[in-house]
Amino acid sequence: MKSYRKVLTIRTNTRRAFINITSQVEAALRESGIKEGLLLCNAMHITASVFINDNESGLHRDFERFLEKLAPEKPYEQYDHNGFEDNADAHLKRTIMGREVVCAVTDGALDFGPWEQIFYGEFDGKRDKRILIKIIGE
Repeated sequence: MKSYRKVLTIRTNTRRAFINITSQVEAALRESGIKEGLLLCNAMHITASVFINDNESGLHRDFERFLEKLAPEKPYEQYDHNGFEDNADAHLKRTIMGREVVCAVTDGALDFGPWEQIFYGEFDGKRDKRILIKIIGE
């Protein structure tokens, strides 16, 4: 059994963003040489997410509205966490969207359904954030 590790770094120009990282994950899989196994991809920050869904801009706007209704950014004072930082909403949004995805690797490719893509969700951006890709298999 082999293992492979790669870290991606992302910086957004906005506080919140959804970024399709499927091509970067597929490139890491090719670099690994692993043909059969499992791939883990996770956000290494508690105000960011990695998730699988459809690459459709209307859906991404729906995510934004849905998350903002559940955990609005402002007013900042509505959250006990906010004091030194003003990102309590980002922590809550990350909890809703999830930390990581695990994907099957079959014949050297991500074993996805027809519309599945991997996304990075940023909820407190404008600084460098890391994404871990860990692949195990043969």
